Amino acid sequence: MINYAPKALYIHIPFCTNKCHYCDFTSYVLKGQPVDEYLDALEREMALTVAQIPPERIDTVFVGGGTPTVLTPPQMERFLASVKKYFPLADDVEYTMEANPGTTDPEKLAAMFAGGVNRISFGVQSFDNGLLERIGRIHNVDDVYRSLENARAAGFTNLSIDLMFGLPKQTVEMLEDSVNKALALDLPHYSLYSLKVEENTLFHKLYQRDELPLPPEDEEFNMYTLLMDRLKQAGYVHYEISNFAKPGYESRHNSTYWRNEPYYGLGAGAHGYARGLRHVNVKGVQPFIDYTKTKLPRLEENVVPEYEAMEDFMMVGLRLLKGVRASDYAAQFEGQKLEDKFGPIIEKLLKDGLLEKVLEEGDTVYKLTDKGVLFGNDVFGSFIGLEEEAAG
Repeated sequence: MINYAPKALYIHIPFCTNKCHYCDFTSYVLKGQPVDEYLDALEREMALTVAQIPPERIDTVFVGGGTPTVLTPPQMERFLASVKKYFPLADDVEYTMEANPGTTDPEKLAAMFAGGVNRISFGVQSFDNGLLERIGRIHNVDDVYRSLENARAAGFTNLSIDLMFGLPKQTVEMLEDSVNKALALDLPHYSLYSLKVEENTLFHKLYQRDELPLPPEDEEFNMYTLLMDRLKQAGYVHYEISNFAKPGYESRHNSTYWRNEPYYGLGAGAHGYARGLRHVNVKGVQPFIDYTKTKLPRLEENVVPEYEAMEDFMMVGLRLLKGVRASDYAAQFEGQKLEDKFGPIIEKLLKDGLLEKVLEEGDTVYKLTDKGVLFGNDVFGSFIGLEEEAAG
């Protein structure tokens, strides 16, 4: 398995102005939180992390949350300076920060740009104010336009927005209107996600009480096909199950995950993967702060067995529409053949028309067919838990 130091860095800022109805991420309402103490703790974790696994070069940084842009401009400057202090950023680093519309005034954007951020991912979700209110977002459509205008004025050109479908009382027509407005912005990247009702959310409580009016399954299917058709017609490359980009604007950081490559993960509730170990950090803000005073803030750390890494390679790699390459598998797993491990599964998926096998530059590549894209979760799931099945 890969043994070099990660070239990707994820940092979690767990604060939000409010908690959205569908969100199960590690996030806490900002009011009354010890933000400066949290930034102190993050810097301590950075120091401990680079002492344990010294970085050589960081090609991508992703700051997620929560809403990282709730930091004040002075807090933002301080945070970004600490990243540069501990991690050697490549000259062409892709440096992404998540943002909510309405939390990015010109002063904050100037601090972000000066601190090295060069890509912003806005959580827009919809261009329908009623729908935004229904899912617990605090911004409105005007905030979206103003935030994007401010970002461009500050010098940002690499901008992305998230849209969601399958939302309560959402119709195909409502989604089409949002897609039209999103495409009119002519952004380089769009991420499109279906609603998943997660435990420990308001939506889950409503769902259990049968009070969450979700669209029928066939209508959600029509929403996804609409999104794919419209984005492709507009010239965007469908490069990953949920992501579309103009050529050259694919998310390099997220591609690290999809290629099953190592990454540093810092902050409360963050996950990391390096040198065959996966870790999860403690989630609470105060526990995270307290842990870092004496040690790395690990909730758990596990050795990834080779078979599990192989399953992960297939499951996440096939999310990329360019597929998985036999040579990449051999490189990650010391010359082993992909077909030796997954031959029967691959043959069945090929027979079912969900995968196709192609030869590219002398390399065998397996990728999703158009049908496979629509039934992606079935494809990915077929590679998981094989060792347990064999043992059972």
